[in-house]
Amino acid sequence: MAQPLMPHATASWLVDNTALSFEQIAEFCGLHILEIQAIADDTAATKLTGRDPVRAGELTQAEIEKGQADSTYSLVMIKGPDQVRRTKGPRYTPVSKRQDKPDGIAWIIRNHPEVSDGQISKLIGTTRTTIAAIRDRTHWNIANITPKDPVTLGLCSQRELDALVAKAAKAAGIEAPVDNRLDGDRQALIEELRAERLAAAQEAEAVHTETTMIGDTGFVDPFKK
Repeated sequence: MAQPLMPHATASWLVDNTALSFEQIAEFCGLHILEIQAIADDTAATKLTGRDPVRAGELTQAEIEKGQADSTYSLVMIKGPDQVRRTKGPRYTPVSKRQDKPDGIAWIIRNHPEVSDGQISKLIGTTRTTIAAIRDRTHWNIANITPKDPVTLGLCSQRELDALVAKAAKAAGIEAPVDNRLDGDRQALIEELRAERLAAAQEAEAVHTETTMIGDTGFVDPFKK
């Protein structure tokens, strides 16, 4: 069932301006009846500014009157709010990260030349013109662009980048590169964990042996001659 664009504000208006039951308002707004009770009692966390669903074109006055005359009547919305759909084009990137895009683009161009401008455009969320300018080193800020991993910059996820590189490599007929940069670190970590487990096992064995010896010989008072 369609719901108002601003259900809490709509519920607040209906509570203040109609004689509809809490059940009817809750059903129409898609809220729990306890939320309606809180709005009516002014115990909601934030005082809401009511939103008139009649002026918003979501409900008619005649429909409200039907509901007021019959507490079991379910209000029918005229039309649901228009849904916002994402249009085709570059992905949205927060303003705080947009200045990092050229660095991420430069990193991909340098490390994965098999990736096309179109693929970079979809991954990073930029235009092919910008990518071409960075590739040709004609970008207006080229002197300040430093290649940086787009994953580190937060422009995409590692999974997205790996999938893109694998797809581009397959299309180019080459083997997808394998990232071995952390292999040494992984091995060192494995050796460290093994050493810690061995030390813990030896310590546990020593404690067990000492406990066993004390149990066999009994407690010896060090001050007793």
